[in-house]
Amino acid sequence: MRIRRTLAAASLAAIALTGAAVAPAQADAAAVMTQGSASGPAIAVGDNLVANLVSGTAATFTDGAGSTNGVSCASSSFSATVTSNPAAPGNATEQLNNQSFDQCTSSVMGVMSVQSVTATSLPYTNTITSGSGAASLNGTSAGPVGITVVLNTLLGQISCVYQSPNGITGSTSNSNSSITFANQPANLVSGPGLCFSTGYFSASYGPVTDSTAAGSPVLYVN
Repeated sequence: MRIRRTLAAASLAAIALTGAAVAPAQADAAAVMTQGSASGPAIAVGDNLVANLVSGTAATFTDGAGSTNGVSCASSSFSATVTSNPAAPGNATEQLNNQSFDQCTSSVMGVMSVQSVTATSLPYTNTITSGSGAASLNGTSAGPVGITVVLNTLLGQISCVYQSPNGITGSTSNSNSSITFANQPANLVSGPGLCFSTGYFSASYGPVTDSTAAGSPVLYVN
């Protein structure tokens, strides 16, 4: 009888151990930003995210939302360093270190050519929100988000300096790994009457890739 009870107890213990062994482990939550897909590796803090304009698009700075009157740049790019990337849901952050604008033209009457378009007071802080994919770009202690447009006019060279003290907002898309800013306003803080009192910035960058990781995988936002 004791032998039977001992065997029965051993069998129950073995079943319990077997059940524990085959029970599925709790999966770790995906990071806000991953490589290539929702199940891809987390993009590491310190990695560099880069992108050019989405093919066939331009970065524009116009006198109104949806207007074509202003400055259009056929080439633009950015480079940002990941500063935080927690598990979703949450916010990931990046430091935008560089943003360039090239091949710019103007449709403004009296403007002969565009000398330069420059993002001012870099770096900026870019926050990506999981779920919605919303993006917000804000200034740092270096100054607010801003842009300076230098134009060659019939009356000489002028500089139009704009700032967005409250930052600008955009959205990310996993369909083409892009980040888009549409009709984001900036106020004129310095410049003559030919400068718009409010300028509206629009641009779509993608695919955004992790240039630090092997193979430069694309950005995915969970």
